[in-house]
Amino acid sequence: MSRRRVAVTGLGMVSPYGAGPDDFFARLLAGESAVRLLRTDDVPRPLNLPFVTCPAFDPEAVLGKPLAGTMDRFAQLAMAAAFAAWADAGLSRTAAGDEDRDSWGVAWGTALGGTLAYEKGYRELWQKGRERISPLSVVLGMNNAANAHISIQFGLGGISMSHTVACASSAIAIGEAFRRVRSGEAPVMLTGGSDAPQAYGVARAWEALRVLAGGDETTAASACRPFHAERSGLVLGEGGAALVLEDWERAIARGARIHGEIVGYASTCDHSNLVRPEVAGQVRALKATLADAGLTPADIDYVNAHGTATAEGDGVEAAALQEVFAERAGRLAVSATKSMHGHQLGAAGAVEALITVLALRAGAIPPTAHLDNIDPACAGLDHVTVARHDQPLRAALSNSFAFGGSNAVLAFRAVR
Repeated sequence: MSRRRVAVTGLGMVSPYGAGPDDFFARLLAGESAVRLLRTDDVPRPLNLPFVTCPAFDPEAVLGKPLAGTMDRFAQLAMAAAFAAWADAGLSRTAAGDEDRDSWGVAWGTALGGTLAYEKGYRELWQKGRERISPLSVVLGMNNAANAHISIQFGLGGISMSHTVACASSAIAIGEAFRRVRSGEAPVMLTGGSDAPQAYGVARAWEALRVLAGGDETTAASACRPFHAERSGLVLGEGGAALVLEDWERAIARGARIHGEIVGYASTCDHSNLVRPEVAGQVRALKATLADAGLTPADIDYVNAHGTATAEGDGVEAAALQEVFAERAGRLAVSATKSMHGHQLGAAGAVEALITVLALRAGAIPPTAHLDNIDPACAGLDHVTVARHDQPLRAALSNSFAFGGSNAVLAFRAVR
């Protein structure tokens, strides 16, 4: 089977900072945290926890009222990110000339899907005593709503798939989209992920797991501290990010701007525990991705870590990186950008893949914010604590690890 080169020609996102990918990346380089305190007072037990939202995002302004009204927020975030990535790739909203989109496809990741729509229905039934809820609840809440809407809006007649693999959802979506372009099955794939976890029940469920960071008005911004000796947990966030993956020769022929090249992907399962990560499974994913990309540890200059700031997760990831990179581990630049943009669950892999592409394109590495006391269990790596500019970056990895023992790693190469 022939293996085609795969270009990243479009990037789009809904950012907590209110602008597009370039502004988002600049804020990360500046070490600016988007974490704020989320308050929910319309319930018997109010929420009061560090969280990341996209307050400037107005779905009706971006999508139009009729379209926005047929979507849960996770799908609105997906559609807005997809519109932006499609435009960035220089592609038309509708097929032009003799362009055939019947083989173009979508692969989207979400961990929660339309949770907000379902929670709204529950409240209407049980809190407000209504006999019926909206007849749109099913289509608003279904996990494949995002990719279905994207396929419809852009007239994409190829595969349209939704991946729900907890926090690895959109990394796996991107990897599977990559495989379809590389094999020649699809010349163009629109891929990414989105989630909106601010449903009251979702927040309370994560709180019950005792993995959420605490904080108040003055400490919320620095609540998420991956690899820190005194880290207290993750910070949930909403978001959406999209990438256009395209056959390299096709992209060159049409004069597209190429942000980077995706060169490898692998996914493994720890097959041992639903919530406790394992070094061995992550090692297999890292090694398999390098092999798939035709790269060695010596070729990798940067890793965007999964780095959620949980007590066990960070140490396991650090150990896996040390095992794979061995004597080179101390020179391997690693950062966990969730310290600033939070953990968007199923969207995290797409957000961090986008960051990795931008890091390679810019030759700059965003930091792990607030990391002033590295846990000895996470030492042995070159932790980036202050942004590094003018870096000769050749290739990089983006890690995504999930409950259920699912591990996904993506490899990207810079285009000079």
